[in-house]
Amino acid sequence: MSPPSESQRPFLTWQRILDWAQEHYRSRTFSKDEKIPTRPGLVYLVQRGSVRLAGTAQITAGVSGAQSRLPRVAPEEAFLGFVGAGQPFEIVAQSPFTLQSYAHVDQTAVLWMYWNDLDNWPHFRREVLDAFRHQHQRKLLWLSTLGQRRTIDRLMGFLTLLIEEYGQPCGDGYCLPWSLTHAQIGSAIGSTRVTVTRLMGKLKQKGLIQVQEDNMLCLPMSNVLKRNH
Repeated sequence: MSPPSESQRPFLTWQRILDWAQEHYRSRTFSKDEKIPTRPGLVYLVQRGSVRLAGTAQITAGVSGAQSRLPRVAPEEAFLGFVGAGQPFEIVAQSPFTLQSYAHVDQTAVLWMYWNDLDNWPHFRREVLDAFRHQHQRKLLWLSTLGQRRTIDRLMGFLTLLIEEYGQPCGDGYCLPWSLTHAQIGSAIGSTRVTVTRLMGKLKQKGLIQVQEDNMLCLPMSNVLKRNH
């Protein structure tokens, strides 16, 4: 089961936290794809919308001779996952990797606080720690999926994890409430946009996934029931 979302959290506690964030200028609303300024040591909480996490590996090794005249290739951001409404996240500095966060949908609202600020709400602090433990468990499943040799298996495992985590009932299955580009999916599973497009076609032909309006990715109910038994 997922940690409590915004709608499941006791209203009075949630409202006190929102009031505190506004009084201390610790909340802000972002447009779609807008970068969210973050720094280590702070806990961030998604009030509304969705946050997209991405990582970049900084290559600092020097080159010499003729290779030094070759144009530098800008490092490509890899999609690392979502943080939904009511859920916490933090950005940990870890050289040579750079982690960034972006508003994945318009009007994404985020508030932030120091860890010791959570002492004001002991029950909420435990909830945040439980949410981080849950995220850690999901990351282990993600790593297991990325260890699959075949790209199509990595793709199917990745989509299944996302929809199981964030999916909402939609017709005869569960759909991811936000769209993802094939390039973003490719960066997450170590593949290319072209390959993802081709394999997505195969998965749709086999009835393993569906694509609804606005490119919403869905798992048919039959597949969800199979995985739960």
